[in-house]
Amino acid sequence: MRSRRPVILVTAALVLVLGAGAVAWSNRPPACVRTVEHPEWTVARQWDEAALDAIRRDLPAPTVHARNLYHMSAAMWDAWAAYDDAGTGLFVSEKQAARDVESARDEAISYAAYRVLEHRYLEAVGGSDSIPQFDALMESLCYPIEVTTTEGDSPTAIGNRIAATIIAAGLEDGSLEADGYDDHTYAPVNRALVVAGSGAEMRDPNRWQPLLIENMISQNGIPVVNGTQQFVDPHWGHVTPFAIPPGGDAGVPIPIDGPPLLGDPDTDAEFKDAAVQVIRFSSLLDPNNSETIDISPAAWGNNPLGTNDGTGHDANPVTGSPYEPNLILESDFARAVAEYWADGPKSETPPGHWNVLANDVSDRLDPDLRLEGTGEPLDRLEWDVKLYLALNGANHDAAVAAWGLKRHHDYVRPISMIRYMGGLGQSSDPADPSYHPEGLPLESGLVEVITEESSAAGERHAQFADHVGEVAIRTWLGTPEDRETQLGGVGWILAEQWVPYQLPTFVTPAFAAFVSGHSTFSRASAEVLTAFTGNEFVPGGLGEWTVEAGGFEFEAGPGQPVTLPWATYYDAADQAGISRLYGGIHVRADDFGGRRL
Repeated sequence: MRSRRPVILVTAALVLVLGAGAVAWSNRPPACVRTVEHPEWTVARQWDEAALDAIRRDLPAPTVHARNLYHMSAAMWDAWAAYDDAGTGLFVSEKQAARDVESARDEAISYAAYRVLEHRYLEAVGGSDSIPQFDALMESLCYPIEVTTTEGDSPTAIGNRIAATIIAAGLEDGSLEADGYDDHTYAPVNRALVVAGSGAEMRDPNRWQPLLIENMISQNGIPVVNGTQQFVDPHWGHVTPFAIPPGGDAGVPIPIDGPPLLGDPDTDAEFKDAAVQVIRFSSLLDPNNSETIDISPAAWGNNPLGTNDGTGHDANPVTGSPYEPNLILESDFARAVAEYWADGPKSETPPGHWNVLANDVSDRLDPDLRLEGTGEPLDRLEWDVKLYLALNGANHDAAVAAWGLKRHHDYVRPISMIRYMGGLGQSSDPADPSYHPEGLPLESGLVEVITEESSAAGERHAQFADHVGEVAIRTWLGTPEDRETQLGGVGWILAEQWVPYQLPTFVTPAFAAFVSGHSTFSRASAEVLTAFTGNEFVPGGLGEWTVEAGGFEFEAGPGQPVTLPWATYYDAADQAGISRLYGGIHVRADDFGGRRL
Protein backbone atom coordinates (compact mmCIF):
# COMPACT_ATOMS: atom_id res chain seq x y z
CA MET A 1 0.00 0.00 0.00
CA ARG A 2 1.31 3.41 -0.89
CA SER A 3 1.14 5.85 1.95
CA ARG A 4 2.22 9.25 3.15
CA ARG A 5 3.66 10.78 6.29
CA PRO A 6 2.42 13.93 8.08
CA VAL A 7 3.98 17.18 7.10
CA ILE A 8 6.59 18.06 9.73
CA LEU A 9 8.08 21.49 9.36
CA VAL A 10 9.70 22.78 12.53
CA THR A 11 11.49 26.09 12.81
CA ALA A 12 14.98 24.91 13.78
CA ALA A 13 17.36 27.76 13.02
CA LEU A 14 17.57 31.52 13.18
CA VAL A 15 17.65 33.27 9.81
CA LEU A 16 20.28 36.00 9.72
CA VAL A 17 19.13 39.14 7.94
CA LEU A 18 20.72 42.49 7.46
CA GLY A 19 17.65 44.34 8.62
CA ALA A 20 14.09 45.11 7.69
CA GLY A 21 13.65 44.96 3.91
CA ALA A 22 17.29 43.96 3.38
CA VAL A 23 18.63 41.06 1.36
CA ALA A 24 18.69 37.77 3.29
CA TRP A 25 21.79 35.70 3.90
CA SER A 26 22.08 32.14 2.69
CA ASN A 27 22.10 29.16 5.09
CA ARG A 28 24.83 27.46 3.08
CA PRO A 29 27.95 26.93 5.24
CA PRO A 30 30.63 29.28 3.84
CA ALA A 31 33.49 26.77 4.12
CA CYS A 32 31.63 23.88 2.48
CA VAL A 33 32.82 22.65 -0.92
CA ARG A 34 30.34 20.92 -3.21
CA THR A 35 31.07 17.26 -3.88
CA VAL A 36 28.27 16.30 -6.28
CA GLU A 37 28.95 13.39 -8.57
CA HIS A 38 27.96 15.38 -11.67
CA PRO A 39 29.10 18.97 -11.14
CA GLU A 40 28.14 19.77 -14.73
CA TRP A 41 24.46 19.26 -13.88
CA THR A 42 22.29 22.09 -12.61
CA VAL A 43 20.62 21.63 -9.24
CA ALA A 44 17.33 21.12 -11.10
CA ARG A 45 18.88 18.25 -13.05
CA GLN A 46 20.34 16.84 -9.83
CA TRP A 47 16.90 16.66 -8.28
CA ASP A 48 15.22 15.31 -11.40
CA GLU A 49 17.73 12.46 -11.53
CA ALA A 50 17.25 11.76 -7.81
CA ALA A 51 13.48 11.63 -8.32
CA LEU A 52 13.88 9.18 -11.19
CA ASP A 53 15.97 6.90 -8.98
CA ALA A 54 13.23 6.96 -6.33
CA ILE A 55 10.60 6.08 -8.93
CA ARG A 56 12.66 3.09 -10.07
CA ARG A 57 12.60 1.71 -6.53
CA ASP A 58 8.92 2.35 -5.85
CA LEU A 59 5.72 0.60 -6.93
CA PRO A 60 4.78 1.26 -10.59
CA ALA A 61 2.01 3.84 -10.31
CA PRO A 62 2.51 6.17 -13.31
CA THR A 63 -0.23 8.41 -11.92
CA VAL A 64 1.48 9.03 -8.59
CA HIS A 65 4.94 9.40 -10.09
CA ALA A 66 3.72 11.83 -12.75
CA ARG A 67 2.17 13.91 -9.95
CA ASN A 68 5.36 13.75 -7.88
CA LEU A 69 7.48 14.86 -10.84
CA TYR A 70 5.04 17.69 -11.55
CA HIS A 71 4.97 18.91 -7.96
CA MET A 72 8.76 18.73 -7.71
CA SER A 73 9.03 20.66 -10.98
CA ALA A 74 6.49 23.24 -9.80
CA ALA A 75 8.46 23.66 -6.58
CA MET A 76 11.65 24.28 -8.53
CA TRP A 77 9.88 26.71 -10.85
CA ASP A 78 8.36 28.68 -7.99
CA ALA A 79 11.79 28.94 -6.35
CA TRP A 80 13.40 30.06 -9.61
CA ALA A 81 10.63 32.56 -10.37
CA ALA A 82 10.96 34.16 -6.92
CA TYR A 83 14.16 35.77 -8.20
CA ASP A 84 12.82 36.67 -11.65
CA ASP A 85 10.88 39.85 -12.40
CA ALA A 86 8.65 38.25 -15.04
CA GLY A 87 8.12 34.75 -13.65
CA THR A 88 4.90 33.91 -11.81
CA GLY A 89 4.84 31.02 -9.39
CA LEU A 90 2.17 28.34 -9.54
CA PHE A 91 1.71 27.62 -5.85
CA VAL A 92 3.73 30.45 -4.29
CA SER A 93 4.26 33.70 -6.15
CA GLU A 94 6.56 36.05 -4.30
CA LYS A 95 9.50 38.23 -5.26
CA GLN A 96 12.82 38.26 -3.48
CA ALA A 97 16.17 39.98 -3.87
CA ALA A 98 19.58 38.44 -3.37
CA ARG A 99 23.17 39.60 -3.60
CA ASP A 100 24.00 36.42 -5.55
CA VAL A 101 20.89 35.40 -7.48
CA GLU A 102 22.50 32.26 -8.89
CA SER A 103 23.40 30.93 -5.45
CA ALA A 104 20.05 31.94 -3.97
CA ARG A 105 18.18 30.13 -6.71
CA ASP A 106 20.23 26.97 -6.27
CA GLU A 107 19.53 26.99 -2.57
CA ALA A 108 15.80 27.74 -2.79
CA ILE A 109 15.32 25.18 -5.58
CA SER A 110 17.15 22.50 -3.61
CA TYR A 111 15.21 22.98 -0.38
CA ALA A 112 11.91 23.09 -2.28
CA ALA A 113 12.64 19.92 -4.27
CA TYR A 114 14.15 18.10 -1.30
CA ARG A 115 11.18 18.72 1.01
CA VAL A 116 8.63 17.62 -1.63
CA LEU A 117 10.54 14.44 -2.49
CA GLU A 118 11.29 13.65 1.14
CA HIS A 119 7.59 13.89 1.96
CA ARG A 120 6.45 11.79 -1.00
CA TYR A 121 9.00 8.96 -0.78
CA LEU A 122 9.62 8.65 2.97
CA GLU A 123 7.23 5.71 3.34
CA ALA A 124 7.28 4.59 -0.29
CA VAL A 125 8.71 1.27 -1.35
CA GLY A 126 12.45 1.86 -1.60
CA GLY A 127 12.24 4.86 0.68
CA SER A 128 14.97 3.41 2.90
CA ASP A 129 17.31 3.99 -0.04
CA SER A 130 15.69 7.07 -1.58
CA ILE A 131 15.68 9.26 1.55
CA PRO A 132 19.40 8.71 2.24
CA GLN A 133 20.06 9.56 -1.43
CA PHE A 134 18.14 12.84 -1.05
CA ASP A 135 19.97 13.58 2.20
CA ALA A 136 23.34 12.84 0.61
CA LEU A 137 22.55 15.11 -2.32
CA MET A 138 21.72 17.98 0.04
CA GLU A 139 24.98 17.37 1.90
CA SER A 140 26.97 17.28 -1.34
CA LEU A 141 25.37 20.61 -2.28
CA CYS A 142 26.29 22.06 1.14
CA TYR A 143 22.69 22.58 2.31
CA PRO A 144 22.02 21.42 5.90
CA ILE A 145 18.75 19.50 6.06
CA GLU A 146 18.14 20.41 9.70
CA VAL A 147 17.32 24.00 8.69
CA THR A 148 13.55 23.65 8.32
CA THR A 149 12.35 27.22 8.84
CA THR A 150 9.62 28.61 6.61
CA GLU A 151 9.85 32.10 8.11
CA GLY A 152 11.86 34.92 6.60
CA ASP A 153 13.38 35.76 3.24
CA SER A 154 16.40 33.48 3.14
CA PRO A 155 16.58 31.13 0.13
CA THR A 156 16.22 28.21 2.54
CA ALA A 157 13.02 29.61 4.03
CA ILE A 158 11.64 30.35 0.57
CA GLY A 159 12.32 26.80 -0.59
CA ASN A 160 10.83 25.30 2.55
CA ARG A 161 7.81 27.58 2.31
CA ILE A 162 7.16 26.60 -1.30
CA ALA A 163 7.43 22.91 -0.46
CA ALA A 164 5.11 23.27 2.53
CA THR A 165 2.51 24.98 0.36
CA ILE A 166 2.70 22.29 -2.33
CA ILE A 167 2.58 19.48 0.23
CA ALA A 168 -0.52 21.01 1.81
CA ALA A 169 -2.16 21.48 -1.60
CA GLY A 170 -1.44 17.85 -2.41
CA LEU A 171 -3.55 16.76 0.54
CA GLU A 172 -6.56 18.55 -0.98
CA ASP A 173 -6.15 17.79 -4.71
CA GLY A 174 -8.32 14.67 -4.97
CA SER A 175 -5.40 12.23 -5.09
CA LEU A 176 -6.35 10.69 -1.72
CA GLU A 177 -2.72 10.97 -0.67
CA ALA A 178 -3.69 10.99 3.01
CA ASP A 179 -5.36 7.58 2.47
CA GLY A 180 -2.39 6.07 0.67
CA TYR A 181 -3.99 6.98 -2.70
CA ASP A 182 -6.51 4.17 -2.14
CA ASP A 183 -9.97 4.60 -3.66
CA HIS A 184 -12.50 2.14 -2.25
CA THR A 185 -15.39 3.16 -4.51
CA TYR A 186 -14.34 0.99 -7.47
CA ALA A 187 -15.18 -2.70 -7.85
CA PRO A 188 -14.59 -4.72 -11.04
CA VAL A 189 -17.66 -6.23 -12.66
CA ASN A 190 -15.70 -9.32 -13.72
CA ARG A 191 -14.15 -11.89 -11.43
CA ALA A 192 -10.42 -12.37 -11.69
CA LEU A 193 -8.92 -14.27 -14.61
CA VAL A 194 -6.56 -17.00 -13.41
CA VAL A 195 -3.60 -16.58 -15.74
CA ALA A 196 -2.25 -20.09 -15.06
CA GLY A 197 -5.61 -21.56 -16.07
CA SER A 198 -7.59 -21.47 -19.32
CA GLY A 199 -10.32 -19.24 -20.63
CA ALA A 200 -11.93 -16.14 -19.19
CA GLU A 201 -15.32 -16.09 -17.53
CA MET A 202 -16.76 -12.59 -17.89
CA ARG A 203 -20.04 -11.01 -16.87
CA ASP A 204 -19.29 -8.21 -19.34
CA PRO A 205 -16.64 -8.87 -22.01
CA ASN A 206 -16.25 -5.15 -22.68
CA ARG A 207 -15.16 -4.36 -19.12
CA TRP A 208 -11.84 -4.67 -17.33
CA GLN A 209 -10.98 -7.97 -15.68
CA PRO A 210 -8.35 -8.20 -12.93
CA LEU A 211 -5.79 -10.98 -13.18
CA LEU A 212 -4.88 -13.59 -10.59
CA ILE A 213 -1.15 -14.17 -11.03
CA GLU A 214 0.88 -16.76 -9.17
CA ASN A 215 4.05 -15.24 -7.70
CA MET A 216 2.98 -11.81 -8.89
CA ILE A 217 5.71 -9.18 -9.07
CA SER A 218 4.98 -5.56 -9.72
CA GLN A 219 6.13 -3.75 -12.84
CA ASN A 220 9.12 -2.50 -10.86
CA GLY A 221 10.14 -5.98 -9.77
CA ILE A 222 8.61 -5.88 -6.27
CA PRO A 223 6.83 -9.03 -4.94
CA VAL A 224 3.12 -8.52 -4.26
CA VAL A 225 1.51 -10.56 -1.50
CA ASN A 226 -2.03 -10.48 -2.87
CA GLY A 227 -1.90 -12.12 -6.27
CA THR A 228 -5.16 -10.57 -7.51
CA GLN A 229 -4.76 -7.23 -9.23
CA GLN A 230 -6.35 -4.12 -7.77
CA PHE A 231 -7.19 -1.25 -10.14
CA VAL A 232 -4.44 1.34 -9.66
CA ASP A 233 -5.88 4.79 -8.94
CA PRO A 234 -9.34 4.62 -10.56
CA HIS A 235 -10.13 8.00 -8.99
CA TRP A 236 -7.31 9.86 -10.76
CA GLY A 237 -9.59 11.68 -13.20
CA HIS A 238 -10.69 13.82 -10.25
CA VAL A 239 -7.17 14.96 -9.29
CA THR A 240 -6.48 18.68 -9.70
CA PRO A 241 -4.67 19.09 -13.05
CA PHE A 242 -1.94 21.47 -14.18
CA ALA A 243 -3.43 23.13 -17.29
CA ILE A 244 -6.39 21.12 -18.58
CA PRO A 245 -9.95 21.62 -17.29
CA PRO A 246 -10.87 19.70 -14.11
CA GLY A 247 -12.76 16.47 -14.69
CA GLY A 248 -15.87 17.39 -12.72
CA ASP A 249 -18.25 14.76 -11.41
CA ALA A 250 -17.50 12.32 -14.24
CA GLY A 251 -13.74 12.57 -13.81
CA VAL A 252 -13.24 12.93 -17.57
CA PRO A 253 -11.39 16.21 -18.23
CA ILE A 254 -11.26 15.70 -22.00
CA PRO A 255 -14.04 13.76 -23.78
CA ILE A 256 -12.94 11.42 -26.54
CA ASP A 257 -14.76 8.79 -28.60
CA GLY A 258 -14.97 5.47 -26.80
CA PRO A 259 -13.49 2.12 -27.86
CA PRO A 260 -15.19 -0.59 -29.93
CA LEU A 261 -17.48 -2.96 -28.05
CA LEU A 262 -18.21 -6.65 -28.50
CA GLY A 263 -21.85 -7.11 -29.47
CA ASP A 264 -22.34 -3.48 -30.45
CA PRO A 265 -23.88 -3.32 -33.97
CA ASP A 266 -21.61 -0.47 -35.03
CA THR A 267 -18.29 -1.55 -33.53
CA ASP A 268 -18.45 -5.34 -33.00
CA ALA A 269 -16.40 -6.06 -36.13
CA GLU A 270 -13.74 -3.53 -35.08
CA PHE A 271 -13.51 -5.13 -31.62
CA LYS A 272 -12.94 -8.57 -33.11
CA ASP A 273 -10.51 -7.33 -35.75
CA ALA A 274 -8.49 -5.52 -33.09
CA ALA A 275 -8.17 -8.70 -31.04
CA VAL A 276 -6.97 -10.64 -34.08
CA GLN A 277 -4.48 -7.88 -34.84
CA VAL A 278 -2.91 -8.35 -31.41
CA ILE A 279 -2.57 -12.08 -32.14
CA ARG A 280 -0.95 -11.17 -35.46
CA PHE A 281 1.52 -8.89 -33.70
CA SER A 282 2.31 -11.71 -31.27
CA SER A 283 2.97 -14.10 -34.18
CA LEU A 284 5.73 -11.76 -35.38
CA LEU A 285 7.83 -12.49 -32.27
CA ASP A 286 9.41 -15.50 -33.97
CA PRO A 287 13.24 -15.36 -34.17
CA ASN A 288 13.18 -18.33 -36.54
CA ASN A 289 11.51 -16.12 -39.15
CA SER A 290 14.25 -14.71 -41.38
CA GLU A 291 12.14 -11.86 -42.77
CA THR A 292 13.79 -8.47 -42.35
CA ILE A 293 12.34 -4.98 -42.31
CA ASP A 294 13.80 -1.50 -42.64
CA ILE A 295 13.14 0.40 -39.42
CA SER A 296 15.17 3.49 -40.34
CA PRO A 297 13.47 6.91 -40.35
CA ALA A 298 13.56 6.66 -44.15
CA ALA A 299 10.96 3.90 -44.01
CA TRP A 300 9.25 4.23 -40.62
CA GLY A 301 7.49 7.10 -38.85
CA ASN A 302 6.08 10.47 -39.94
CA ASN A 303 2.58 9.24 -39.13
CA PRO A 304 -0.50 11.43 -39.27
CA LEU A 305 -1.86 11.75 -35.73
CA GLY A 306 -3.65 8.63 -34.53
CA THR A 307 -2.41 6.36 -37.32
CA ASN A 308 0.53 4.18 -38.34
CA ASP A 309 0.22 5.27 -41.98
CA GLY A 310 3.49 7.19 -42.28
CA THR A 311 6.13 6.25 -44.85
CA GLY A 312 9.13 7.83 -43.18
CA HIS A 313 11.19 10.95 -43.89
CA ASP A 314 12.90 11.94 -47.15
CA ALA A 315 16.10 13.11 -45.51
CA ASN A 316 17.73 14.10 -42.25
CA PRO A 317 17.04 17.87 -42.04
CA VAL A 318 20.28 18.45 -40.13
CA THR A 319 22.67 16.65 -42.48
CA GLY A 320 20.58 16.98 -45.64
CA SER A 321 21.35 13.35 -46.45
CA PRO A 322 18.92 10.44 -46.68
CA TYR A 323 18.69 8.24 -43.61
CA GLU A 324 20.74 5.06 -43.83
CA PRO A 325 18.73 1.82 -44.08
CA ASN A 326 18.45 -0.18 -40.86
CA LEU A 327 17.54 -3.72 -41.85
CA ILE A 328 16.90 -6.12 -39.00
CA LEU A 329 14.88 -9.25 -38.34
CA GLU A 330 11.24 -8.34 -37.95
CA SER A 331 11.10 -10.45 -34.80
CA ASP A 332 14.05 -8.60 -33.30
CA PHE A 333 12.33 -5.27 -33.92
CA ALA A 334 9.07 -6.56 -32.47
CA ARG A 335 10.74 -7.87 -29.31
CA ALA A 336 13.08 -4.89 -28.93
CA VAL A 337 10.34 -2.29 -29.24
CA ALA A 338 8.07 -4.21 -26.85
CA GLU A 339 10.80 -4.47 -24.21
CA TYR A 340 12.40 -1.03 -24.53
CA TRP A 341 9.12 0.84 -24.15
CA ALA A 342 7.65 -1.60 -21.62
CA ASP A 343 9.08 0.44 -18.72
CA GLY A 344 9.20 -2.78 -16.78
CA PRO A 345 11.08 -3.89 -13.65
CA LYS A 346 13.04 -1.13 -11.92
CA SER A 347 12.02 1.42 -14.54
CA GLU A 348 11.12 5.07 -14.10
CA THR A 349 7.62 4.41 -15.63
CA PRO A 350 6.51 6.28 -18.78
CA PRO A 351 6.53 9.82 -17.30
CA GLY A 352 10.04 9.27 -16.00
CA HIS A 353 11.13 7.66 -19.26
CA TRP A 354 10.36 10.90 -21.05
CA ASN A 355 12.36 12.81 -18.44
CA VAL A 356 15.33 10.61 -19.35
CA LEU A 357 14.81 11.38 -23.04
CA ALA A 358 14.36 15.09 -22.33
CA ASN A 359 17.58 15.23 -20.34
CA ASP A 360 19.41 13.64 -23.26
CA VAL A 361 17.88 16.20 -25.63
CA SER A 362 19.01 19.04 -23.37
CA ASP A 363 22.53 17.64 -23.17
CA ARG A 364 22.72 17.37 -26.94
CA LEU A 365 21.45 20.91 -27.50
CA ASP A 366 23.56 22.54 -24.78
CA PRO A 367 24.70 25.36 -24.95
CA ASP A 368 22.38 26.34 -27.81
CA LEU A 369 19.30 26.28 -25.58
CA ARG A 370 16.79 28.55 -27.32
CA LEU A 371 13.22 28.47 -26.04
CA GLU A 372 10.95 27.52 -28.94
CA GLY A 373 14.08 27.57 -31.09
CA THR A 374 14.36 31.36 -31.17
CA GLY A 375 15.91 34.24 -29.27
CA GLU A 376 18.99 34.27 -27.12
CA PRO A 377 20.13 30.99 -25.56
CA LEU A 378 18.97 30.39 -22.01
CA ASP A 379 21.35 29.41 -19.27
CA ARG A 380 21.03 25.73 -18.41
CA LEU A 381 19.26 26.22 -15.07
CA GLU A 382 16.52 28.37 -16.61
CA TRP A 383 16.16 25.84 -19.43
CA ASP A 384 15.95 22.87 -17.08
CA VAL A 385 13.47 24.48 -14.69
CA LYS A 386 11.14 25.55 -17.48
CA LEU A 387 11.41 22.28 -19.40
CA TYR A 388 10.68 20.17 -16.32
CA LEU A 389 7.62 22.25 -15.50
CA ALA A 390 6.22 22.02 -19.04
CA LEU A 391 7.06 18.33 -19.48
CA ASN A 392 5.96 17.09 -16.08
CA GLY A 393 2.92 19.35 -15.98
CA ALA A 394 1.84 17.81 -19.28
CA ASN A 395 2.51 14.29 -18.04
CA HIS A 396 0.53 14.94 -14.87
CA ASP A 397 -2.36 16.15 -17.02
CA ALA A 398 -1.93 13.08 -19.24
CA ALA A 399 -2.36 10.87 -16.18
CA VAL A 400 -5.45 12.78 -15.01
CA ALA A 401 -7.07 12.66 -18.46
CA ALA A 402 -6.12 9.08 -19.33
CA TRP A 403 -7.15 7.65 -15.96
CA GLY A 404 -10.40 9.57 -16.09
CA LEU A 405 -11.18 7.72 -19.30
CA LYS A 406 -9.90 4.43 -17.88
CA ARG A 407 -12.39 4.64 -15.03
CA HIS A 408 -15.17 5.95 -17.28
CA HIS A 409 -14.90 3.20 -19.92
CA ASP A 410 -13.45 0.44 -17.67
CA TYR A 411 -12.25 -1.25 -20.85
CA VAL A 412 -11.10 -4.82 -21.32
CA ARG A 413 -7.47 -5.91 -21.90
CA PRO A 414 -6.38 -8.17 -24.80
CA ILE A 415 -5.68 -11.18 -22.56
CA SER A 416 -9.35 -11.23 -21.52
CA MET A 417 -10.59 -10.43 -25.04
CA ILE A 418 -8.71 -13.26 -26.71
CA ARG A 419 -9.28 -15.89 -24.04
CA TYR A 420 -12.98 -15.07 -23.76
CA MET A 421 -13.75 -15.06 -27.48
CA GLY A 422 -11.48 -18.01 -28.18
CA GLY A 423 -13.24 -20.03 -25.51
CA LEU A 424 -16.60 -19.39 -27.15
CA GLY A 425 -15.49 -20.49 -30.60
CA GLN A 426 -15.24 -18.79 -33.99
CA SER A 427 -17.50 -16.10 -35.43
CA SER A 428 -16.71 -16.44 -39.16
CA ASP A 429 -18.73 -19.50 -40.26
CA PRO A 430 -22.29 -19.84 -38.89
CA ALA A 431 -22.56 -23.28 -40.48
CA ASP A 432 -19.69 -24.71 -38.46
CA PRO A 433 -20.49 -26.36 -35.08
CA SER A 434 -17.79 -24.20 -33.42
CA TYR A 435 -19.67 -20.99 -34.32
CA HIS A 436 -20.51 -18.41 -31.71
CA PRO A 437 -21.45 -14.81 -32.60
CA GLU A 438 -18.92 -13.50 -30.04
CA GLY A 439 -16.14 -15.89 -31.01
CA LEU A 440 -12.81 -15.08 -32.68
CA PRO A 441 -12.82 -14.41 -36.43
CA LEU A 442 -10.90 -17.03 -38.38
CA GLU A 443 -7.75 -16.25 -40.35
CA SER A 444 -5.87 -19.02 -42.10
CA GLY A 445 -2.46 -19.64 -40.56
CA LEU A 446 -3.28 -17.46 -37.55
CA VAL A 447 -6.71 -18.29 -36.05
CA GLU A 448 -8.09 -21.71 -36.93
CA VAL A 449 -10.55 -24.33 -35.69
CA ILE A 450 -8.87 -27.59 -34.74
CA THR A 451 -10.11 -30.44 -36.95
CA GLU A 452 -9.51 -34.19 -37.19
CA GLU A 453 -7.23 -33.51 -40.15
CA SER A 454 -5.28 -30.59 -38.65
CA SER A 455 -4.67 -32.54 -35.42
CA ALA A 456 -3.48 -35.75 -37.05
CA ALA A 457 0.07 -36.91 -36.33
CA GLY A 458 2.60 -34.60 -37.94
CA GLU A 459 0.07 -31.85 -38.66
CA ARG A 460 0.13 -28.31 -37.29
CA HIS A 461 -2.38 -29.02 -34.49
CA ALA A 462 -1.13 -32.50 -33.64
CA GLN A 463 -0.79 -31.71 -29.93
CA PHE A 464 -4.48 -30.78 -29.81
CA ALA A 465 -6.02 -34.07 -30.86
CA ASP A 466 -8.23 -33.97 -27.76
CA HIS A 467 -9.45 -30.44 -28.61
CA VAL A 468 -11.16 -30.91 -31.97
CA GLY A 469 -13.66 -28.10 -32.55
CA GLU A 470 -11.82 -25.62 -30.36
CA VAL A 471 -9.94 -22.55 -31.58
CA ALA A 472 -6.14 -22.51 -31.88
CA ILE A 473 -4.00 -19.48 -32.61
CA ARG A 474 -0.43 -19.08 -33.85
CA THR A 475 1.30 -16.80 -31.38
CA TRP A 476 4.12 -16.37 -28.88
CA LEU A 477 4.30 -19.48 -26.70
CA GLY A 478 5.15 -17.82 -23.43
CA THR A 479 8.15 -17.24 -21.22
CA PRO A 480 10.74 -20.04 -21.30
CA GLU A 481 12.11 -21.58 -18.12
CA ASP A 482 15.56 -20.07 -18.69
CA ARG A 483 15.08 -16.61 -20.18
CA GLU A 484 18.82 -16.08 -20.74
CA THR A 485 19.35 -19.12 -22.96
CA GLN A 486 15.92 -20.23 -24.19
CA LEU A 487 13.23 -18.87 -26.47
CA GLY A 488 9.52 -18.84 -25.92
CA GLY A 489 9.17 -18.95 -29.68
CA VAL A 490 6.05 -18.89 -31.81
CA GLY A 491 3.69 -21.77 -32.46
CA TRP A 492 0.13 -22.98 -32.06
CA ILE A 493 -1.67 -22.83 -28.71
CA LEU A 494 -5.28 -22.93 -27.60
CA ALA A 495 -6.76 -19.44 -27.78
CA GLU A 496 -8.01 -19.91 -24.21
CA GLN A 497 -4.39 -20.04 -22.99
CA TRP A 498 -3.00 -16.94 -24.73
CA VAL A 499 -0.56 -14.71 -22.84
CA PRO A 500 1.02 -11.41 -23.93
CA TYR A 501 4.74 -10.87 -24.50
CA GLN A 502 5.44 -9.99 -20.87
CA LEU A 503 7.01 -11.57 -17.81
CA PRO A 504 4.80 -14.25 -16.21
CA THR A 505 4.97 -12.42 -12.88
CA PHE A 506 3.48 -9.27 -14.41
CA VAL A 507 1.45 -10.16 -17.54
CA THR A 508 -0.65 -6.96 -17.85
CA PRO A 509 -0.91 -3.66 -15.91
CA ALA A 510 -3.45 -3.44 -13.10
CA PHE A 511 -5.88 -0.96 -14.61
CA ALA A 512 -8.31 -0.68 -17.48
CA ALA A 513 -7.07 -0.42 -21.06
CA PHE A 514 -8.72 2.58 -22.73
CA VAL A 515 -6.87 4.80 -23.27
CA SER A 516 -3.24 3.71 -23.29
CA GLY A 517 -1.27 5.61 -20.67
CA HIS A 518 1.92 4.96 -22.65
CA SER A 519 0.44 6.58 -25.73
CA THR A 520 -0.97 9.55 -23.82
CA PHE A 521 2.20 10.25 -21.84
CA SER A 522 4.36 9.82 -24.92
CA ARG A 523 2.41 12.03 -27.29
CA ALA A 524 2.00 14.73 -24.63
CA SER A 525 5.76 14.62 -24.03
CA ALA A 526 6.46 14.75 -27.76
CA GLU A 527 4.23 17.81 -28.11
CA VAL A 528 6.05 19.56 -25.27
CA LEU A 529 9.53 18.76 -26.59
CA THR A 530 8.55 19.83 -30.10
CA ALA A 531 7.13 23.16 -28.94
CA PHE A 532 9.82 23.79 -26.33
CA THR A 533 12.74 23.21 -28.70
CA GLY A 534 10.96 24.70 -31.72
CA ASN A 535 11.69 21.58 -33.77
CA GLU A 536 9.90 18.26 -34.14
CA PHE A 537 13.20 16.59 -35.05
CA VAL A 538 15.43 15.39 -32.24
CA PRO A 539 18.91 16.98 -32.06
CA GLY A 540 20.99 15.84 -35.00
CA GLY A 541 17.85 14.52 -36.71
CA LEU A 542 18.31 11.07 -35.19
CA GLY A 543 17.60 9.54 -31.80
CA GLU A 544 18.57 5.96 -31.02
CA TRP A 545 18.50 3.26 -28.40
CA THR A 546 20.50 0.06 -28.76
CA VAL A 547 19.65 -3.30 -27.23
CA GLU A 548 22.91 -5.21 -27.03
CA ALA A 549 23.20 -8.85 -28.12
CA GLY A 550 21.65 -11.04 -25.45
CA GLY A 551 19.98 -8.02 -23.86
CA PHE A 552 16.35 -9.13 -23.96
CA GLU A 553 14.59 -9.66 -20.63
CA PHE A 554 11.63 -11.84 -21.61
CA GLU A 555 13.55 -14.52 -23.53
CA ALA A 556 16.97 -15.12 -25.10
CA GLY A 557 18.22 -12.73 -27.75
CA PRO A 558 18.83 -10.77 -29.78
CA GLY A 559 21.62 -12.51 -31.66
CA GLN A 560 23.13 -9.16 -32.57
CA PRO A 561 22.63 -5.57 -31.37
CA VAL A 562 19.32 -3.95 -32.34
CA THR A 563 19.19 -0.17 -32.67
CA LEU A 564 15.78 1.47 -32.45
CA PRO A 565 15.84 4.84 -34.26
CA TRP A 566 13.49 7.80 -34.46
CA ALA A 567 13.77 11.08 -36.33
CA THR A 568 11.18 13.12 -34.43
CA TYR A 569 9.69 13.19 -30.97
CA TYR A 570 6.42 12.12 -32.58
CA ASP A 571 8.10 9.08 -34.12
CA ALA A 572 9.43 8.07 -30.70
CA ALA A 573 5.99 8.53 -29.17
CA ASP A 574 4.33 6.45 -31.88
CA GLN A 575 6.93 3.74 -31.36
CA ALA A 576 6.04 3.72 -27.66
CA GLY A 577 2.37 3.43 -28.57
CA ILE A 578 2.65 0.56 -31.02
CA SER A 579 5.01 -1.27 -28.68
CA ARG A 580 2.01 -2.04 -26.50
CA LEU A 581 0.41 -4.01 -29.33
CA TYR A 582 3.56 -6.06 -29.87
CA GLY A 583 3.59 -6.60 -26.12
CA GLY A 584 -0.06 -7.68 -26.06
CA ILE A 585 -1.04 -4.95 -23.59
CA HIS A 586 -3.37 -2.84 -25.75
CA VAL A 587 -5.44 -2.84 -28.92
CA ARG A 588 -5.15 -0.07 -31.50
CA ALA A 589 -8.13 1.89 -30.15
CA ASP A 590 -6.30 2.26 -26.83
CA ASP A 591 -3.13 3.40 -28.61
CA PHE A 592 -4.68 5.78 -31.14
CA GLY A 593 -7.09 7.20 -28.57
CA GLY A 594 -4.19 7.91 -26.23
CA ARG A 595 -2.21 9.64 -28.97
CA ARG A 596 -5.17 11.90 -29.80
CA LEU A 597 -5.89 12.58 -26.14
